[in-house]
Amino acid sequence: MAHKAGTEQILYLPQEPVQRLLKPLIRFLHVEAASGIFLALCALLALLMANSPWSSDYLAIWKLPMGISIGDFQLVHSLKHWINDGLMAIFFFVIGLEVKREIVVGELRELRRAALPISAALGGMLVPAGLYFALQVGQPGQNGWGVPMATDIAFVVGCMAILGSRVPAALRVLLLSLAIVDDIGAILVIAIGYTDTIHLSWLFTGLSGIGVVFFMQRIGVRSMLLYTLLGFLIWVGFHQSGIHATIAGVVIGLMTPARPYLKNNVAVELFAGASRLLHGDSWENELHRPEKVITYQRVSRETISPVEYLIYLLHPWVAFLIMPVFALANAGVAFQMADVATSTAMAVIIGLLLGKPLGILLFSWLAVKSGIAQLPTSVNWKQLTAGGFLAGIGFTMALFIAGLAFKDESLLRTVKVGVLLGSFLSAVVGMSILGASAPETETEQTT
Repeated sequence: MAHKAGTEQILYLPQEPVQRLLKPLIRFLHVEAASGIFLALCALLALLMANSPWSSDYLAIWKLPMGISIGDFQLVHSLKHWINDGLMAIFFFVIGLEVKREIVVGELRELRRAALPISAALGGMLVPAGLYFALQVGQPGQNGWGVPMATDIAFVVGCMAILGSRVPAALRVLLLSLAIVDDIGAILVIAIGYTDTIHLSWLFTGLSGIGVVFFMQRIGVRSMLLYTLLGFLIWVGFHQSGIHATIAGVVIGLMTPARPYLKNNVAVELFAGASRLLHGDSWENELHRPEKVITYQRVSRETISPVEYLIYLLHPWVAFLIMPVFALANAGVAFQMADVATSTAMAVIIGLLLGKPLGILLFSWLAVKSGIAQLPTSVNWKQLTAGGFLAGIGFTMALFIAGLAFKDESLLRTVKVGVLLGSFLSAVVGMSILGASAPETETEQTT
């Protein structure tokens, strides 16, 4: 998930000592490469712990039971389950927000501009899944066809940020848009391909909550607290229904408005009046000052869309807490070198390392040659090939789908080994190709 936040200081606000201490940390949290680097460190730590003398204790932490019990109703699961189904629902909520933003105001709002990333993403999902399935059909690992389909945007953004000017701006936009479409595909795969039994009564509860959210939006309810409580109810309904609970996060994210509630001129007029009031002599004697301050706060927030506001608010939590915790709980694989040579691990590696770039290049070429899409003038086919390899970094979503696809621990272990090695090799190859590429000038054209 890519996110760039402004770091401008409002000069007339006083600087407290704690703010001066936290300022470098806040700046770090909004560096694009930082989340990918931190995620990689957490994955490495998990691997080291799982293959250390403390392996059994480390892996046992994630099996600790946690939950609530109210009368006959019990919601008790392992810590790992709460991370994968609970915290990751927030991760998927942010994905839903980003998808909504791109569709309404981003790169996917115009079919002509969206044609290339959509085509590339389709190829980057279908070809890896097809290769994996062809290699595993009739074998115990057959159900993992969805594992090599996903792209981990945090790692991809981190790799591009490290390469700096070697990555054309147009390629960055293309890969980010591709990853958004990729996420949509992964969500559909989870909802359709990895849902077993459905309990209709609980599903009705979740769908009813969605209906209430829709009704509240129509009548103009703006309370974030109410929507949060309803979101939890929808999550419980989906969780208990058998449909993976993270889908609830996606649905709510897609329902979030992507346009501001108030027009700019409303805020301008209100704050002009507030400025006259604050700079006059009457502010100290003004009645109902708390209510006026709350109004000013609400108006300022409503001048940006809820989607934009929530992405900014939640991005650091997702990037530096939820995804790293997910990595600590899921990337800890106690493995031997023999696991790399298993058919399931090799199928995942081939899907990520070869299937991803092959699918992205093939479908992109077909889209360009057919006239449906156009390759950006600052991007050549060599750089797109490198981007295809970077898209083979499947870490977070691939591990997530693997956990849904396999319950057998030994099989899951080999699949995770394939994800980790395939993602690592994809990053190395992609960065090597881009690193050897000269930055395009404005006058250079694609072939």
